[in-house]
Amino acid sequence: MKKGLKYHGAVVPMVTPVTVEGRLDEPALDRLLDSLLGGGVEGVFVMGTTGEGPAIPHHCRLRLVELTVARVKGAARVFAGIGDAHPGEIDAGNDYLRAGVDAIVSRPPVGMPLADMLPWYQSLLNGLKGPLLLYNMPMTTKVSIPLDVVEQLLGHPRLAGIKDSENNPQRLDELLKRFGGRKNFSVFVGVGVLMEQGIKAGADGIVPSVGNLIPDVCHQFCVAARAGNWEQVRAHFLRMNTVAALYQKGRTLNESLSVLKAAMHCRGLCDPHILPPLHPLTPAQFEKLRGEMERLHLLNGEP
Repeated sequence: MKKGLKYHGAVVPMVTPVTVEGRLDEPALDRLLDSLLGGGVEGVFVMGTTGEGPAIPHHCRLRLVELTVARVKGAARVFAGIGDAHPGEIDAGNDYLRAGVDAIVSRPPVGMPLADMLPWYQSLLNGLKGPLLLYNMPMTTKVSIPLDVVEQLLGHPRLAGIKDSENNPQRLDELLKRFGGRKNFSVFVGVGVLMEQGIKAGADGIVPSVGNLIPDVCHQFCVAARAGNWEQVRAHFLRMNTVAALYQKGRTLNESLSVLKAAMHCRGLCDPHILPPLHPLTPAQFEKLRGEMERLHLLNGEP
């Protein structure tokens, strides 16, 4: 990991706490942000995949950004996701930048032809009034940002880096060989099982959904990497993946988000309510989850 980079460390893709009616749960948002900051994370990423970004009602998005920026008060970087292929998304991104976020994060539109990706990102970069991180998430977009497109975008004054969430170790290696170590371009690993590989190969940080439950462990993972203490990196990595398996193993992405929110409810951080089209857990599933969390020492405020 490079030292002194503008964007680095553990950036948690925060879940979006909502009420049973689907409105933003502002008291729970404060609790969740306090938990993340208390864990020492370097960044908070709102309205990403883990935050159910595409499902958040448009009228709630700016409010979520404003409240997050106000609560964080500069103690960590704040990133905001945009992802829809609507012309107004550039305007929304600029609204978030004016509200105080440090950078915008944008995935390509679902199914975008590869030939259209370079001009689309160029237009987005030219229209935004602040930094942008590319977001490679083929699990949801059904398209992977080619590394040659990244190469052609390098040098744009508003391109700040990439969050790569493609579960492809060979791509990650090539990404870091080609773009790692650059002063003004941050590489974040978004796939849990690849985070140790990426951080050892020079990634600048991680974007772990499990940071919603154990932010301190994710932060210490990055601290240990900066110190070159690979034994501690390994120990934190194993804990992160053990806890992540609680909601990810054997589940689709949508199913895992429902379980993650239920687990956070067990930790007293937010209610388990989710936005359509996701479905909540049944009472039996909830009780099974609580038992698994007790086995992993995740209840009663345990790290």
